[in-house]
Formats: sequence, structure tokens, C-alpha cells
Amino acid sequence: MQLSVIILNYNVRYFLELCVLSVQNALSTIEGEIIVVDNNSSDDSGEMMKIRFPNVKLIENAANLGFPKGNNIGVDQATGDYICILNPDTVVAEDTFEKLLAFAKTKQDLGIVGCKLIDGAGNFLPESKRGVPTPWVAFTKVMSLYKVFPKSEWFNKYYAQHLSENQTGKVDILVGAFMFMKRELYLEIGGFDENCFMYSDDIDLSYRVLQKEKANYYFHETTVIHYKGESTIKDGTYMRRFQDAMNFFYRKHFKVSVFFSVFMKIGILFFSFVKMFQGRQKIKKTPNSYLLLSNSVDLEKKLSLILQNKIVISDLKKEKMVNSSLQSSKKGTEIILDNNFLSFKESIDIIELLKNRGFTYKIVPKNACFLIGSDNSNERGELIKIE
Repeated sequence: MQLSVIILNYNVRYFLELCVLSVQNALSTIEGEIIVVDNNSSDDSGEMMKIRFPNVKLIENAANLGFPKGNNIGVDQATGDYICILNPDTVVAEDTFEKLLAFAKTKQDLGIVGCKLIDGAGNFLPESKRGVPTPWVAFTKVMSLYKVFPKSEWFNKYYAQHLSENQTGKVDILVGAFMFMKRELYLEIGGFDENCFMYSDDIDLSYRVLQKEKANYYFHETTVIHYKGESTIKDGTYMRRFQDAMNFFYRKHFKVSVFFSVFMKIGILFFSFVKMFQGRQKIKKTPNSYLLLSNSVDLEKKLSLILQNKIVISDLKKEKMVNSSLQSSKKGTEIILDNNFLSFKESIDIIELLKNRGFTYKIVPKNACFLIGSDNSNERGELIKIE
């Protein structure tokens, strides 16, 4: 077995369906397996998996065991030479794992490999590549010095700005939404530390890989959508867990002064509040118009009734991806990507290509009765059912 993809799910049934579908497509030419670990979701995630994906290994935990333990349970059942820890609110391209396997086989010092992550609007997510948050690096982050001096080596280590988003290279820390590595190495270092419920577990795992004198890599040649924040509501519980997670990492790996400990406590508290308010649902603006990228007249008619708006349908493939509808679409248009018509890679490419044009995006998964997406990385996504 070449690859085992571990997906830990908690109450994101529709994003999970989209994710597993994309992973299935990406494994079509690879000897691989998908293992979904459900942390006692209260939605019908488990039932959906049994009906929609009966051949996928499903592990249903009796309680929410947290990110580290949930993933460790999944890896324990894996048989692949490589594993990929993957969030359920992600969409991978059809060639993502082929490219990563080819890249991994060229590295003798392979630690963890991460890839280029974008949000649902096509914006690059800077946490795709990071530096070790030492006291100094943490200080530059808390004080936003990396923004003031983006070209300074002293201040730009938090988001590993020595590499651009379109440049592959070594980095220290990778994000837990997508971590590709040898299963043997994962087991050797003991997997995720179960003493940390969530949030600093990816930093800790990446750091322990570095301590084994392995190299972590950011790989830019494949792009994955990470909708972010779907498994966690940014409430008071989130704030406390975020504080505990950061304190956990510093206590475990660094000896710091009393002054710095107080400073970090204040900083962590501040950022916890910021993240909590960023995650609050904002008033959703209704799109001015809708552009359906599909060749299904039936889907066009259904969406016109549901959205109570005239849907412009466009067959990009007939027009070789150079389409007058795209060029003439105005800010406020929602682009609906039909996965029965476009591959996930084509959809990701379109979202990334048209970023910052004022568009929003939804994907209609193949053989599904809903469309789903997210307008930015600071709020939960939106689901529209197609009856």
C-alpha cells in the first residue's frame, strides 16, 4: 500500500462528503486507502459515509477525543508506506498525491511535506508554511513586525517568508490540515502528542520531526482548498483551548523567563479574542448574479428556482477555458462549479486564477444534492441543498 489518507471528522458532514470524493479521485491511480475517523459527530456524518462511501474504512469514536488522539487512532489502522493527515474541510486536486509521492521519493531526509493551501475565495493561506515560534518569532508575530518589515530576515520567520507561496523549499512548521509523511517516521516519533487536545499539535509534531534531523518541506506544485474553521465554532471554549495549546508548546520545548511568560499570556489572550471574533458569522451578502460552469440544463433550471435568480450557464470546455462570461462577470457574481462537468483540479485552478476579482464560489459535488463553499477564511461556509 502506497498511501493512507487519514481524515478526522467532527460535525462537518457535507464538507466531509466533498473532501472524501476529491480524495477518492486523487487515489484512482494510486494504491491507497482512506480512513475516516469520526469524533462522535452529532450530525449524520457516519450514516452518510456508510451510504455514500461503503468501501471507505470508517472508525466511529464514542466521544470527541480531540485532534491528536483521533488522528493517532486512524494512523494505527493505516497500512500505507506514506500517510496524509487531512482536514475534512479540504478539497484536493486529482494529481495532488501523485505529485507528492514523486517529490517525497527524491528526498533522503524527508520529514513532513505540506502543500499550497488556499481558502474558498482563492487566497493563499500563509500558515501553509511557518517557522518555529520561538520566543523571538512569537514576539514578531504578536507585534505584527512581520507585516511592518516583510523583507527583513529578523522579522519574517513566523510565516517562513524566505519562501514565496510559489516556491518549494525547506520550512520548519507545517499546518495540521495537510501533513504528508512516511508512516514509519510518524510512528517513530509517537505521532501527535495526546496531552494537547488541539491547535498546537501540528507545531509540536513538526518540531519533533526537526529534532530527528529530518527536513520539513513546503511543496507549491499542488494547490488544496482549505475552507478553515468548519470543525470549530469560535466561542469561549475555543479561546481557552487555544490558550492552553500555546502554553503547552512553550512549556514542553522552551525555557522562558517570567517576564516573557507574562508577555506571552497577554499575547495569547489577545489573539484568542481576535480569532474568536473573526470566526463569528457575518451577514451574508446575496450575490448579484450567478454563473454556472456546467453543461447541465437540468441543474441550471433547479438552481434558478432555488436561488430565485437567473442563472447564466457556461460550457467552458467548449470555449477552451477562455470565456466571455467570465471576462464580463462583475464583482458580486457567485461562480458555481459543477463537479460532474469540471474536475476538482480545474475548479481549484479557476478559483485561484480569479482570486481578488470579487467573486464567490460554490462547488456542486458529483452525484450530490447540494452546493457548498466559503467566502473567506474567517467564517464558516455556506450550504445550499438542491431538492
